[in-house]
Amino acid sequence: MSSLEEVVVVATIAGCTTGLGALPLLLTDRISHRVYDGSLGLAAGIMVGAAVFALVLPGLEMGSPLEVTAGLLAGGGFLLVVNAVLPHLHLLFRGERVEGTGPKFDPAGELPSAEADGDLDPLGDDADDLRRAALVGGAVTIHNVPEGLAVGIAFASGETALGLAIATAIAVQNVPDGFAMAVPAVRAGVSAPRTLLYTTLSGGVPEPIAAAVGFSLVAVVSGLFPLSAGFAAGAMIAVVFRELVPSSHGHGYADTATATFVLGFAVMLLVDTVLAV
Repeated sequence: MSSLEEVVVVATIAGCTTGLGALPLLLTDRISHRVYDGSLGLAAGIMVGAAVFALVLPGLEMGSPLEVTAGLLAGGGFLLVVNAVLPHLHLLFRGERVEGTGPKFDPAGELPSAEADGDLDPLGDDADDLRRAALVGGAVTIHNVPEGLAVGIAFASGETALGLAIATAIAVQNVPDGFAMAVPAVRAGVSAPRTLLYTTLSGGVPEPIAAAVGFSLVAVVSGLFPLSAGFAAGAMIAVVFRELVPSSHGHGYADTATATFVLGFAVMLLVDTVLAV
């Protein structure tokens, strides 16, 4: 049987792969409307796929539909409440200028670099982008909790091979999750190092903590998994339809966003099928 330390290390590695998903968005600070809307659509499809295949279905396997449904409703309601009370986050991110008050799309359809645009209204659309990034990041972070629990439960049950397989599947799934979080963060003007840090921490912190809890309290946590999985899925689905879908349909590229949504969902379907454990 594996030790608690080994379980935490495995879960930490799996969780930190969320940071890899941010790397493609750190290569440029100029993003066209079409690319931005397509990226949001892809992120939305990835999040819905993760909610269904990584949370709802495993929750149903370990519990009743009523438990998962209750979690779904609670998670969706929680996300909407958080959205309603979220403060102006631009005050929390400061560097040479306030992050979240930077790049906007220019008339040519591109997102100018931060250096070329330092006089934008900090309470305008960019504050909304930062709020959106926080909501997506929160949903991704919540989503990593039941995944960490699954790793801990598997190892605590003496199924080391199963625990490693689950951790591997989670690591692969976390890469597109990180992408989903990084898209609105980059749009909000959050700096490249911070975007990478936040996406990495969104999985690297909750996943090992949850794995340790699941490993130490396997008998109790096994009964809570369906509810927690439903809660995380509800939060992810709510943020998709509250933030990502509307934002991806405002610039005339709704067809592109729809196509990439389907692509993102299909990617998560393939990941779940290939890495099914």
